[in-house]
Amino acid sequence: MTDLVNLLPNVNVSRETEALLREFAALILKWTQKINLISAASEDEIWQRHILDSVQVYTALPQDFQWKTWADFGSGGGLPGIIIAVLARETGGQVVMVESDQRKATFLRTAVRSLGLTNARVESKRIEALPALSADVISARALAALDMLCAFAAPHLQTGGICLFPKGRRAGAEIQQARSLWTFDLTEIPSQSGDGTILRLEGLRHV
Repeated sequence: MTDLVNLLPNVNVSRETEALLREFAALILKWTQKINLISAASEDEIWQRHILDSVQVYTALPQDFQWKTWADFGSGGGLPGIIIAVLARETGGQVVMVESDQRKATFLRTAVRSLGLTNARVESKRIEALPALSADVISARALAALDMLCAFAAPHLQTGGICLFPKGRRAGAEIQQARSLWTFDLTEIPSQSGDGTILRLEGLRHV
């Protein structure tokens, strides 16, 4: 059994939340045999590589930041979208997961239903086809380069909103490229689960 208290030392994980996270991890492992939700090589490290990574996105927000709508683009296997919805069940915030792959969207809806997440919904459309979401927070994990993520996010981000984008070793090059097209205030938050970083963007606007 995974020790969530040690794995997630900065998160208040209730017994109910822990049970939901375990149920979700089991769902991922079951469904990934049919569709590619996570790589086979990372199945044994699902908690460290995927669950913790997703929790870190949630905790990357400033503690005093109030949000009503969180949009997760390219949600895929619900990482981080479903995790965020589980952790935010009692905050009153709504999580919108955007996933154009119909099979993955079906998985997400199954997870939402199975876990009883009344604060989450799935949009099975391309990001460009969505009406403006007016999201307070936008996240995306392993979806696109930073300049493209900024282009995806800008039409859907509420004034004063925040973007949270986990990135790997190429983060520096992506930041430099994005700054040629976009201006933003940047905070880099080192990952606890590897050598990556979470990029927190505020004040996003086109040059």
